[in-house]
Amino acid sequence: MDAVDTRIELGEFLASRRARITPDRAGLPAYGGNRRVPGLRRAEVALLAGVSVEYYTRLERGKGSGVSDSVLEALARALQLDEAEKSHLFDLARAARSSSREPRRRAQPQVRPSVQRILDSMATTPAFVRNGRLDILAINPLGRALYAPVFDDATWPPNLARFCFLDPRAGDLYPDWDDAANTTVALLRTEAGRDPYDRALTGLVGELATRSDDFRTRWAAHDVRLHRTGLKHFHHPVVGDLSLAFDAMELPADTGLTLTAYSAEAGSPSGQALTFLASWVTSPEQPAVAHQEAGEDRPV
Repeated sequence: MDAVDTRIELGEFLASRRARITPDRAGLPAYGGNRRVPGLRRAEVALLAGVSVEYYTRLERGKGSGVSDSVLEALARALQLDEAEKSHLFDLARAARSSSREPRRRAQPQVRPSVQRILDSMATTPAFVRNGRLDILAINPLGRALYAPVFDDATWPPNLARFCFLDPRAGDLYPDWDDAANTTVALLRTEAGRDPYDRALTGLVGELATRSDDFRTRWAAHDVRLHRTGLKHFHHPVVGDLSLAFDAMELPADTGLTLTAYSAEAGSPSGQALTFLASWVTSPEQPAVAHQEAGEDRPV
């Protein structure tokens, strides 16, 4: 798969957001009787954004190289974009305006030793560091125990998107598989807008689109998401069901890397299950949870 064509992406993203806004939701009269589009017409978006129909039509046709930030702000208001969608719109427009096809500064393929030490010190908290492609670059023992099926593949680094769409065990680990799948694709879409010329990312997207109908359908929806905090459900083969709060924090000193940590309220069923999993990890009867398979270099 070649690099993302930001001109096409910008037009398709605008069209996808336009299709979901009804005239009533936009505060417009539903005139015209039979509507041939599910959402707003181009003329209606242009009216709401204060631009000409011809200009907006050019944007949807991928001719957005000269679009200004003020017009983007107006479009974001007209299409009622949330924070993630607005950021994605600006990312796509910025890439379309740029004459350079150089990728942005990439996340380091290795995690600094001090960050790994932080992970290792979180003995009762599953935690890992990932990049924008959802490669797990570092993880602590409890995190690896929680994501044990992901690490059965000998390939390093393990990739959460490949696991979600190409490994049949994902449906067991994620009871809410549809939500996990939607989130996975939205995160990859968001990253593709930030760095459309990342060959590794476009290669991953191409692989998943070729091998998974579920991925291909979701990718075509152009949904994006900021994944900062929330609740994630697991069905673990050792401790059963867990509902864990997650917090995802970007590492300011490591561009493109995110540290994700899971927790549960003390005394709750999930908290008790997490405590049991932590004791299972350190049990003398169980092998220590390594950072990688034996014989491989540790990712620090």
